[in-house]
Amino acid sequence: MFFVDTIDLEGLGNRSYLAGGERAAVAVDPPRDIDQVMAAAARRGVRISHVVETHIHNDYVTGGVELARTTGAKYLVPAGARVAFARTAVADGDTVAIDTGLALTAVATPGHTPHHTSYVLSEAGRPVAAFTGGSLLIGTVGRPDLVEPRLTEQLARAQHASAHRLADALPDETEVLPTHGFGSFCSSAQADGDATTIGKEKTANPALTVDVDTFVADLLARLEDIPAYYTHMGPANAGGPAPVDLTAPAVADPDEIAARLAAGEWVVDLRNRIAFAEGHVAGSFNFEADGKLATYLAWMIPWGKPVTLLAESTEQLAVAQRELVRVGIDRPAAAATGGPTDWLRDNDSAASFPRSTFADLAGQDKDRIVVLDVRRDSERAGGRIEGSVHIPIHQIHRRIGEVPDGTVWVHCAGGMRAGIAASLLDAAGRHVVAVDDGFDAATKAGLTIVTG
Repeated sequence: MFFVDTIDLEGLGNRSYLAGGERAAVAVDPPRDIDQVMAAAARRGVRISHVVETHIHNDYVTGGVELARTTGAKYLVPAGARVAFARTAVADGDTVAIDTGLALTAVATPGHTPHHTSYVLSEAGRPVAAFTGGSLLIGTVGRPDLVEPRLTEQLARAQHASAHRLADALPDETEVLPTHGFGSFCSSAQADGDATTIGKEKTANPALTVDVDTFVADLLARLEDIPAYYTHMGPANAGGPAPVDLTAPAVADPDEIAARLAAGEWVVDLRNRIAFAEGHVAGSFNFEADGKLATYLAWMIPWGKPVTLLAESTEQLAVAQRELVRVGIDRPAAAATGGPTDWLRDNDSAASFPRSTFADLAGQDKDRIVVLDVRRDSERAGGRIEGSVHIPIHQIHRRIGEVPDGTVWVHCAGGMRAGIAASLLDAAGRHVVAVDDGFDAATKAGLTIVTG
């Protein structure tokens, strides 16, 4: 009997897999913190004989190089990927034995990247699972615009062809196990559900239900901004990432925290947005450890800028470090745990700002406030508060000067991104109110919602 264990990378919206038999297994698209993959293998009592990449990733730093080195596994990377490290180049149709009666076959599925390769796991010659990386996802496909703008339409058409190749070649009951689609911006849309098969995708995935021209037009129309840090992920992965260091950072006392702020460095408070709003170190930014920390912090921070982490516990700090190494933010400059009383100098006071709801916003004099929407373009197109200003969250740190004068009531779709934006506005000296509420409450509150 074979097994497939899923390793969720919730903060990045990705999945990695460990699949094998009684004695050996293959790791698919492993994260940079390889210890959890090795722990999964230890729980199964198997040796990792192979490590495979479906493509050179644009949204996270791979652990493939280090996992293969540590375990002695063969490292399989698509032959078309240009890399600077030793690996076993795999081409369409190449097959390797994983365990008795268990084999893995490479299937060229270009589209997400030109060299993208899926891997079909077969037991006794029968396909049982397809590791589809950024090709065929749950109800969608991977983005085709992350490599080169001139290739985007060509790759979109390739996505359609690759999806059909998989659907035509595999039995309907074959599990589809993608890497992207669970929140990752590498996906052209987000997954509807968390499990699927070839048969289900044949009835629900636009790549398999509409003609290629319609599919490409719709796909290209849905593409949104690419996270800024993606620029750095591909080169890091092609060069061969270094091992990670997850030891605790140097401890910063209140004087050092103040000095780092004064030097223009980023001091990031990892506590939840409620606690942050109630009291925080003036000038610090709030990226919740339980939110999409790696995605939004890596997207917004100037690349290479030193970052000091403030956490409520050593456990929260450790989780944040693990999240950040996955996107190449390797070592915090410093860190501290506790709360504002532990982080402030004796004569300093905690800063704060109010939180509110759409119902409270509806009662405000709109001529005396600014309503700031920090959602994505596609979200705003579905409905926006009349008269609101729009600056997507990932642009706020560069465009604060564009926010009109007045008290800023900032909202998103649920509260997390509004909390980030409110912290940046507060640090810039603006009077801000964080709307910590679901956007569907805006209509119920009587606010005028317009579309188009």
